[in-house]
Amino acid sequence: MKTIAVANQKGGCGKTTTSVNLSAALAKKGYRVLIIDLDPQAHATLGLGAIPEHQSRTVYDTLRGDPVPFSTIIIRTVIQGLDIAPSNILLSGTEAELSKLNNREYTLDGQLKTISHNYDYCVIDCSPSLSVLTLNALVAAKGVVIPVQTHYYAIEGLRQLMETIDIVRERFNPGLNIAGVLLTFVDPKTRLSRDVQRQLREHFNELIFDTVIHRNVRLAEAPSAGESVITYDVNSKGAVEYLALADEVTNGKAKRWTA
Repeated sequence: MKTIAVANQKGGCGKTTTSVNLSAALAKKGYRVLIIDLDPQAHATLGLGAIPEHQSRTVYDTLRGDPVPFSTIIIRTVIQGLDIAPSNILLSGTEAELSKLNNREYTLDGQLKTISHNYDYCVIDCSPSLSVLTLNALVAAKGVVIPVQTHYYAIEGLRQLMETIDIVRERFNPGLNIAGVLLTFVDPKTRLSRDVQRQLREHFNELIFDTVIHRNVRLAEAPSAGESVITYDVNSKGAVEYLALADEVTNGKAKRWTA
């Protein structure tokens, strides 16, 4: 199983949108996929049609001091081949729970090893912070997909996240790589979007995915229907672009991906 963390400490960059739609695109291509909602806001759970408050067991129950088996929290989605490990607001208490554990950084990694034979890909939707939950995701992952909105401040935020990834690689997970930086909310009509995209490609070069995600009404509408854009409107620009991203991730174009 290849585990991908979708991470950025900056909110509003399309992180959950990318997690949900990359997962759906991979499943559409025939892979067995698990998406893990590692954000207490539970937007990935909502975005795939599950109600967070109705889940009797969530990711929280696998990370606390007396954990349940990871396999017991997984539920199926309406997309064939795509399962989800759901979240809800209880996950916000995980920081305190994990602080009591030895080797707390490896808690999620240990749980994922028990179900890794069931899936080809695991996509982790991280919270918009560099918390112990995000650290667990980075320790468990092989690659990181970094969604970046084409705004000026994104450049500095990207540098900070890459420094964090370097620290995690050095201290906890030497096999961690940057799978790629994904430019999101791209609007070719604005000079700012064009300029930031050019600067990002100049600074980070081969780390930037060829695929970019443009502003798209269908992408914005799909979560309200509890669907990925792949099932909501497979012919929309958003769906086509996330299917293209899935191709980059799976066919070796991901710039620093290692199996």
